[in-house]
Amino acid sequence: MTIAEIEELCGDSLPWVAMLGFTIEDIGKGTCRVRLPQRDEFLRPGGTVSGPALMSLADYGMYVAVLSAIGRVELAVTTNLTCNFLRRPKPGAVVADCRLIKLGKRLAYGEVSLFSEGDEAQGPVAHVTATYSIPPA
Repeated sequence: MTIAEIEELCGDSLPWVAMLGFTIEDIGKGTCRVRLPQRDEFLRPGGTVSGPALMSLADYGMYVAVLSAIGRVELAVTTNLTCNFLRRPKPGAVVADCRLIKLGKRLAYGEVSLFSEGDEAQGPVAHVTATYSIPPA
């Protein structure tokens, strides 16, 4: 699927994607880069991007990566998501680089590295692994 096709699908079926302001910056077969904009409501006390915002971005990125590999299968769903917070993200936008590691008939497994935008040289702020269930055709 293309960026435009996924954005159309999300506009029709996933209104929370627009509400959170997620965007797709790049897409390939089984890979993508997605972005969470800077918003004060994503910050937690102490001025850092909240964990739920980071995990939501990672889950969205995995959905995009899965659809980029298998096409429009709207009922592909998360079955597992593990997030390791590695360092404090600075206030601001966050980018997530996503890639599928294994794609089977019923399961897709991948990883997501999340970075404070413009601070990628410092390394990821979080690392996520996730498994998606793919419904039978």
